[in-house]
Amino acid sequence: MTPSCSRRPYQRVHEETPGNKPGSSPRGQTPDESGRRHDANSSVSDLANSVTSDMLMLSPGSEEDDHEGPVCEKLGRVQFSVGYSFQDSTLTVKILKGQDLPAKDFSGTSDPFVKLYLLPDKKHKLETKVKRKNLNPHWNETFLFEGFPYEKVVQRTLYLQVLDYDRFSRNDPIGEVSIPLNKLDLANMQTFWKELKPCSDGSGSRGDLLVSLCYNPTANIITVSIMKARNLKAMDIGGTSDPYVKVWLMNKDKRVEKKKTVVMKRCLNPVFNESFPFDVPAHVLRETTIIITVMDKDRLSRNDVIGKIYLSWKSGPAEVKHWKDMMGHPRTTVAQWHALKT
Repeated sequence: MTPSCSRRPYQRVHEETPGNKPGSSPRGQTPDESGRRHDANSSVSDLANSVTSDMLMLSPGSEEDDHEGPVCEKLGRVQFSVGYSFQDSTLTVKILKGQDLPAKDFSGTSDPFVKLYLLPDKKHKLETKVKRKNLNPHWNETFLFEGFPYEKVVQRTLYLQVLDYDRFSRNDPIGEVSIPLNKLDLANMQTFWKELKPCSDGSGSRGDLLVSLCYNPTANIITVSIMKARNLKAMDIGGTSDPYVKVWLMNKDKRVEKKKTVVMKRCLNPVFNESFPFDVPAHVLRETTIIITVMDKDRLSRNDVIGKIYLSWKSGPAEVKHWKDMMGHPRTTVAQWHALKT
């Protein structure tokens, strides 16, 4: 069967809330829903050999784990429905909601939306609306793939990518889900909850950074130490990078102070060992975010961002864990590996 001339093969039908009209912009603003935040609990490992004895070294996983590595961050999950109408030769996909999504913005929240494809076709994509400042968004949007013969549908893979919308830069990938449609009973509309996995577009392979924090409540100082990085992404044509690190102290949405390390030439596993003290009065601690950005220095063009870390009491689970351990061990240097993010 072929699609009728009056129909678009791929289209969004509607958002299943009163008053919405079909064909509205996927970037349209909608009222925010309240979100719940999820804090992941991780344990503190034994002291690692790579740091000094007066430094608390944190590692992920159970108490039996003693290896170094970034904390495995939970990316949340997404709920959706899939079904096929043999009478109309139409595949229906409903994007329902997300749950426990990680915060991607330094304000401690995200602006999530969903892209969907039927792989291997990447030319035709559909998108939900953006849900502003919401870690538990409800989209309730329906998408139709019309005039789609069943024998072709079962050759496709439904791919969903959840992203954080950013007005001023590239949207940040949050996670993805993919399901081969030949694995599903499409005759009946089925609803699924699926855990998001790191995006396979390279966003999860930017390297790791070992950072230590030390809070002195008497002096109202947080000392950020940039220790070393490993497996940084090569940003130059020669297969290497010239990394350095910028550290921004933020209060709410305002930049307060910036410091940076030296540039390490042609190195994907640099050792920095540089410390930066910041004055942070106790009454602004809950509104403070430390943004750490690993950059690639370029003499002839704009410097490239390799990856970022947002440290605060309301960032992602790995970052929140580090922040809470710093606050729980005053005057103690607390080190932790972090996976760099886009």
